[in-house]
Amino acid sequence: MGTTKEPILELKNVKTTFKVPKGILKAVNGVDLTIYKGETVGLVGESGCGKSTLGKTIMRLYRPDEGQVMFEGQDIWRYNKKEKKEYTKNVQMIFQDPYASLNPKIKIGNAIAEPMLLHGQASSYAEAKEKIQHLLEVVGLQPAVFDRYPHEFSGGQRQRIGIVRALAVNPKLIFCDESVSALDVSVQAQILNLFQSLKEQFHLTYVFIGHDLAVVRYISDRVMVMYLGKVM
Repeated sequence: MGTTKEPILELKNVKTTFKVPKGILKAVNGVDLTIYKGETVGLVGESGCGKSTLGKTIMRLYRPDEGQVMFEGQDIWRYNKKEKKEYTKNVQMIFQDPYASLNPKIKIGNAIAEPMLLHGQASSYAEAKEKIQHLLEVVGLQPAVFDRYPHEFSGGQRQRIGIVRALAVNPKLIFCDESVSALDVSVQAQILNLFQSLKEQFHLTYVFIGHDLAVVRYISDRVMVMYLGKVM
């Protein structure tokens, strides 16, 4: 599936501010952005420019002070309870540190099966296990990973596990927040190529947030630069 001219996500004059000791910090300061189905949009900028805050605003973790965030034509802040749950399924995030987002006391398979069952992506634990083991193979891991713990894996393997967890609920849009910046260069390339192949296979749209322009440019159809809370 290539890029369509059908918007999946639209931001209209989005402003997200925080109170700080010296007054108000405009972390996101009037952002307009349209992302189309099937494309990868890169968002690049130095630390503190607002790109992660923008991502968390879109994930409904921060409520904007002004503006609209529209997903498939609907304002995400006007959702009812059922629509909120559907949105958390459709929009997933893959973090910079996959270990921090995995509970060290819970086996990999159980950590992935729980949201699958919650969002109705499997009717039983046995069905979830079968689907997860297939996805583990898709990302280049052994099915036996299902019964192991996060500490048993390298950074690159954990990031593949993080990708499986995002894919398991059948999302439409994935945020990659500095998803390869903690990895060795050779592993970075493997994960970037994996993102590309999964995009075609699962008809995904990505927002790829990073500070390394070369990495972001490699994976993106369009690159936008963020500076002082604005998309330049």
